[in-house]
Amino acid sequence: MPRAQLYFLSNEYYQDFPDDKLMQNKDTIDGVPHSRPCFFAFPDARIPEIYWIVPISSKYEKYKRIEQDKIKKHGRCNTIRFGTVLGRNTAFLIQNMCPATEKYLTPYIDKNKQPIQVDGRVAADVEKNARSVLALAKRGAKVIFPDVFAIFQGLEQQLQQAEAERSSLSAELDKPSVLAQLHLLTEKTEYPAKHRTSLDKNMNGR
Repeated sequence: MPRAQLYFLSNEYYQDFPDDKLMQNKDTIDGVPHSRPCFFAFPDARIPEIYWIVPISSKYEKYKRIEQDKIKKHGRCNTIRFGTVLGRNTAFLIQNMCPATEKYLTPYIDKNKQPIQVDGRVAADVEKNARSVLALAKRGAKVIFPDVFAIFQGLEQQLQQAEAERSSLSAELDKPSVLAQLHLLTEKTEYPAKHRTSLDKNMNGR
């Protein structure tokens, strides 16, 4: 999966990993569901088949105020980052990040069916801060809203199960067919008989 792209998250993900702290898959305004949020994705350092996805919000001013409040309280804020996407000021909500695999992700493409890229400097800044926040979360800090490590464990189990199934199928395909096995068995039983006949002839000819 290409890096530094935007993705949508499937509804199946929310069914497989129910967590009320996950960012909802559709914003609801006045009781009406609107477009799905998109996510910036980067691979996990240990298991690159699992991606950490950071939701992007167009509510720039709202999250700028939240960022300022956090800076006043803690002196810094790396759980929310900002950048321009498709010409709009957007907020990258690291505090709402979660893990996912390709199974649950759909690329956000433009009208020419090209994946939309995130500016390299923005991508680097978001990934750097997200990894830093992840490191804090692993040490027990409550800096990410969803239970991301429980979800990560579930995804890891899915990958292990898929790998086990592939290995089993590969082993099954590598097995000789029943006909081939019978042919091999016939050869093994016929060879000693032929060998004995040859020896008998040699003995009789002496």
